[in-house]
Amino acid sequence: MQYAIVDIETTGGFPQQHGITEIAIVLYNGTEIEGKYETLVNPHQPIPPFVANMTGISDAMVAVAPSFHEVAPKIYNLLKDRVFVAHNVNFDFAFVKYHLQQAGFHLQTPKLCTIRLSRKVFPGYRKYGLGHLCRELGIAIENRHRAGGDASATAQVLDLVLRNNGFLLVKEMLKKENRDQLLPANLPEDQVKALPGQPGVYYFHDNKGKVIYVGKAKNLKKRVVSHFTGLDISQKRQEFLRKIHTITHTVCPSEFIACLLESVEIKRLWPIHNKSQKRYEQLWGIYLFEDSKGYQRLAIDKKRKYSTPVASFAMLVDAHRMMWKMVKEFQLHPVLCFLDNTSPREFPEPDIYNTQVTNALTWLGSQKETFLIRDREGCVLVEAGKFYGMGKIEGETDWSLEKIKPLLVEYPENEVMRSMIRNFAEKYPGKVVRIA
Repeated sequence: MQYAIVDIETTGGFPQQHGITEIAIVLYNGTEIEGKYETLVNPHQPIPPFVANMTGISDAMVAVAPSFHEVAPKIYNLLKDRVFVAHNVNFDFAFVKYHLQQAGFHLQTPKLCTIRLSRKVFPGYRKYGLGHLCRELGIAIENRHRAGGDASATAQVLDLVLRNNGFLLVKEMLKKENRDQLLPANLPEDQVKALPGQPGVYYFHDNKGKVIYVGKAKNLKKRVVSHFTGLDISQKRQEFLRKIHTITHTVCPSEFIACLLESVEIKRLWPIHNKSQKRYEQLWGIYLFEDSKGYQRLAIDKKRKYSTPVASFAMLVDAHRMMWKMVKEFQLHPVLCFLDNTSPREFPEPDIYNTQVTNALTWLGSQKETFLIRDREGCVLVEAGKFYGMGKIEGETDWSLEKIKPLLVEYPENEVMRSMIRNFAEKYPGKVVRIA
């Protein structure tokens, strides 16, 4: 098997924004070194001071170096027929593939991570970064944090792996169906393998145990792995690859309950990499007032601190959906509900129209009922129009509040959850159990 052990130095962490300042490639056939290639690269952007201090590569050094476009043909030819190997391979591979693509070359080659290999072949070490690992293995690194020195050290790591019966492991990891190579280098493989194929909520933790992302899934294992499939070089994925150290999860009775729990957990934990549901809720309400002509009018507006709406919603579209439903079912006038800006020739008599508004509000109030949603073995309780809690209930039972409540976990409510429950109940009326 032919390998190309690669190490790069860069101006930063994201291929789309940063450039390569140095690249080294060690050609290895599984037994001996066949050749080496090393060059500085002009990134055509300043090297940050902390990077320059760490690597020793300065702006002056790369100013006279070739651009990546100039060396791209040579790099592509060295890599194209070999297994791409690196310590934390996803980082190096993402950079090299992206910059080759910018130069007109499409690299399609298998990749191999020496961090993952080392975890399996040399278990029990406290850390598996290149410096720590080489100290454990007795490998001397010359020119640390330079591409040539780190690539040579990585080649020695791979050589030790193969000499310690690692060839079968290498073959296994290179199988197309084996997805371990897609995982972040710091994420233990066994944590992903242990994930069930059930609905639930998963949590990505950093090296200090802090939750940095919460997600929900119909199938926990498939959903978690999907975060790392493909070559996504966005900032979000690159930060995932660096920061994810552990995964925990909570199994839920159904995907719907997983959606609700995800919303609860995002509000509770406020993870740095979650974007949706993190904005402070801009709530909307349907308000009732009487105009100067005696008409009872309904209007959609942002929720105000010192006024109470007849109904509230997390999203403006939900408020409009409810208003139009009342307009159609109770013959309310769209103009009097601020849904139509045209000027009609005549309006109904105020007394007649106000009766229709009253009927609509009575119906709206009746929606604040107590009911259960049964989704598989999952159960969601809404009491007097307000979300109470949820949990797992097996088999038939007495659907009284006294019997149900002790079986459920109580959770705080938010407007996103209220919208989800309302939409689910409308879409699946057969799963709703009314409680008098």
